[in-house]
Amino acid sequence: MTPEEKDPIDEIIAANKERPGATMLVLTLVQERVGYISPPMQTYIAQELGIPLSHLYGVLTFYSSFRTAPIGKYQVSVCMGTACYVRGGPTLIEKLQQLLGIPLGETTKDGKFTLEICRCVGACSQAPVLMINEDILGRVNPSDISKILRKYE
Repeated sequence: MTPEEKDPIDEIIAANKERPGATMLVLTLVQERVGYISPPMQTYIAQELGIPLSHLYGVLTFYSSFRTAPIGKYQVSVCMGTACYVRGGPTLIEKLQQLLGIPLGETTKDGKFTLEICRCVGACSQAPVLMINEDILGRVNPSDISKILRKYE
């Protein structure tokens, strides 16, 4: 780990090590500060908290909000709730994978886009829905995706 990664982790652990639920709290704060929790960070945090790495890894992988690798500047999420699924969500995923050149859960080599799915975002009347960071785009047609992505480049 680099000092840029280690220093904020040390600070977070020192401030929270003795608190109840320290594992969850430390993981949350580290991710907020660093952006993700890499395998070397996981080992270091487990060691500093005095818990087995397997316990920390179990918490980390149980909650889908934790990331173990850096994410892109833009998180591209396709809603896969029932309405979005039946109205073309899978087709949007296929088109995005083709255009971005990455599978679900991966980030483009230039670090711009991370492709993922999400569950219902509450915009069912606008299905299928695509989210890019906090922007919710409804009634997305696969033929619109190239134009949409260009706005974020």
